[in-house]
Amino acid sequence: MRRLLVFALLLTLASVTAANAAVITILNNDTAGEGFNDPTPATPVGGNPGTTVGQQRLNAFQHAADIWGGLLPSSVTIIVRAQFNPQTCTATSAVLGSAGPSQVWSDFAGAPLANTWYHVALANKLGGVDLNPALYDINATFNSNLNGDPACLGGRGWYYGYDGNEGTDVELLPVLLHEMGHGLGFSTLVGSSGAESGGRPDVYERHIRDNTLGMTWDNMTQAQRAASAVNTGNVVWNGNCVTTRAPEVLGGTPTMFVNSGGPLPPKILYGNASFGPSSFNVTGNLVLVDDGTGTVTDGCEPLVNAGAVAGNIALIDRGTCAFTLKAAAAQAAGAIAVVIANNVAGSTPPGLGGADPTIVIPVVSVTMADGTALKNALLGGPVNVTLGLDPSVLAGADANGRVKLYAPNPYQGGSSISHFDVSAFPDLLMEPAINSGLSSDVDLTLAHFHDLGWTNTCDLPVSVAIAAFNVRPTSSGVEIRARFSSTLGSANYVAVYRADSGRDVFAELAIVDAPRNGDFLYVDNTALAGKTYVYRIGVIDGDGEFLSPTAEVRLPGASIELAQNSPNPFNPTTSIRFTLPARERVGLAIYSASGALVRMLVDDVRDRGAHDITWDGRDSSGTPVGSGVYFYRLTAGKFNESKKMVLLK
Repeated sequence: MRRLLVFALLLTLASVTAANAAVITILNNDTAGEGFNDPTPATPVGGNPGTTVGQQRLNAFQHAADIWGGLLPSSVTIIVRAQFNPQTCTATSAVLGSAGPSQVWSDFAGAPLANTWYHVALANKLGGVDLNPALYDINATFNSNLNGDPACLGGRGWYYGYDGNEGTDVELLPVLLHEMGHGLGFSTLVGSSGAESGGRPDVYERHIRDNTLGMTWDNMTQAQRAASAVNTGNVVWNGNCVTTRAPEVLGGTPTMFVNSGGPLPPKILYGNASFGPSSFNVTGNLVLVDDGTGTVTDGCEPLVNAGAVAGNIALIDRGTCAFTLKAAAAQAAGAIAVVIANNVAGSTPPGLGGADPTIVIPVVSVTMADGTALKNALLGGPVNVTLGLDPSVLAGADANGRVKLYAPNPYQGGSSISHFDVSAFPDLLMEPAINSGLSSDVDLTLAHFHDLGWTNTCDLPVSVAIAAFNVRPTSSGVEIRARFSSTLGSANYVAVYRADSGRDVFAELAIVDAPRNGDFLYVDNTALAGKTYVYRIGVIDGDGEFLSPTAEVRLPGASIELAQNSPNPFNPTTSIRFTLPARERVGLAIYSASGALVRMLVDDVRDRGAHDITWDGRDSSGTPVGSGVYFYRLTAGKFNESKKMVLLK
């Protein structure tokens, strides 16, 4: 389904005027009865009016072509030769499609850079003429095996609608936009050997920078380029437009903030899952799962320590079964989130693949080293963490805001360097894998095309952007952070709102000046330990207010609550309520004014939540007691509190 950003983003792309918009047409290269010519009847879906599978495919292609055509200026028609053919597909992975230019050109009339290769569609645009009218410009192939066959992605098929409601199927539209993007220029001609095609650089290569060497690829030797292609995390796009626009698209870095427990670093990076919510901010204690079978911490069976997991964040070891099964087991036990510790060494937390629309809690991953550190810390006592975004660091960018390119080790042919890195968050259209959170948004790809020479302006006007909204408990209360885009328009104020957990009524805490540097910080020092709150902020822009998503936080601390009995005074019965933040062994006893035990009402393990206990004014033998002052005492762990009540007869 369409991605739900963890920030409120109201982004209006600078549209191309109709007179300058590129015309992109689809050249049907399928034979009779297949691909675009498949006569299988189909019901119109998601805005696609086609009544056969073939027509729906062709409609989706033209819809994607119209999106790019409306954003890119060119006086030369762009021809995309396309076909559906069987491609690699297993039960767990598939090649969805591929595309590239039919040819590249250099030193043509109107070329901005000499001795530089350009994809033909871009060369035609820059030159103002069709450099080879006899040949199509982009060749694109898509996998016809996605047809419900269980051997291919477990039976998932193509979804041909335009609305992002693909469910468990694979939405074709973002795949088309992605592959057309490659054909329009989002790829380098340099391969794993580092050799330049024809001994000259391409325009894409001139924008690839290696931060370790401090050089762009066009200034490197072949050996240096080959080494840079696997320099994970240190290869970036050096174009000014992408760097300028990145803060308006990318959110903060997915981060686990360690609130208490340890010794642990204050921040631990995590990877995201392709299932479950993409927008979340959750705080809780980590609990290592136990499923009682084999490797008891892999969470592949129903959890035997469900009581301990309920209301907390489940820590699970990777291995044995699918990520979705682990998440489902934790969710069934009442976990509020899942952290999966990798079982293979690596410096980057892996992404978690899979699809299960029934998973509604956040699921993230940490490296094997961080997972080991978390498990060791739990041996020393509770560990409380917040899973959210660190707004001080753009997800998928370096310290200077330059967006990272995909440079895995070992090299992946067809993917390495010619994509944005998988560390970007939210997911970008031109990452190496199409995720379910994508639909028709071209995000940073248009800025990338500006850097290549497609457009003359980098202006992508933003009305208001609230980026990386994040809340977490601190020693002084609840810290509320956000990063705004550099363009705040007429925004003058930011309102901070808070509601009690489970309520949808927000109270205004404060209205403060909008930060002109884009960084917002507010500390709610009225928040009480052990309480759960929901926050949101609103940017007041002229006469309108643009609201962020909501974020819930539960503060650590003595969160057990003992309420005053009701009624009080009472006769003949009264109710005593206590609330537990987690499953806990508790004792609730009645004492006389002299301190003698009258009756033990509760002496067992109770689940998280509120509990109402009735006392009928009788002692442990069932004999009614007389009028007078009595005390009731609740004990649970280190919690010990007494309150007075009066029995009147």
